[in-house]
Amino acid sequence: MARKQLQNLTESMYYVLLCLKEPLHGYGIMKRIDQMTDGRVKVGPGTLYNLIARFEKEEIVINVTSTDNKKTYVLTDKGFALLDKEWERLKQLVCDGEKILEGYNER
Repeated sequence: MARKQLQNLTESMYYVLLCLKEPLHGYGIMKRIDQMTDGRVKVGPGTLYNLIARFEKEEIVINVTSTDNKKTYVLTDKGFALLDKEWERLKQLVCDGEKILEGYNER
């Protein structure tokens, strides 16, 4: 049976894709994630480059430039679609949680 491709993204995957809405190199991705999450999410170089390799293989991101040993990546149309699908899924999770938990902490 073929595996389903990236049904739900991990937190690291999601933030890497968010960063690659615009071209960015690896170190810039790590810094942007740190800034975006106020330090809550840390993506180290090993995790980042493994994710990028997987995303490249699955044509989710492409390398747009390589200068001074820095590769710059950006989302493909497939990557934008995946990010959008995950964003919609996360919004639904929050919506479902609000239905159940609204007023729960007021007891």
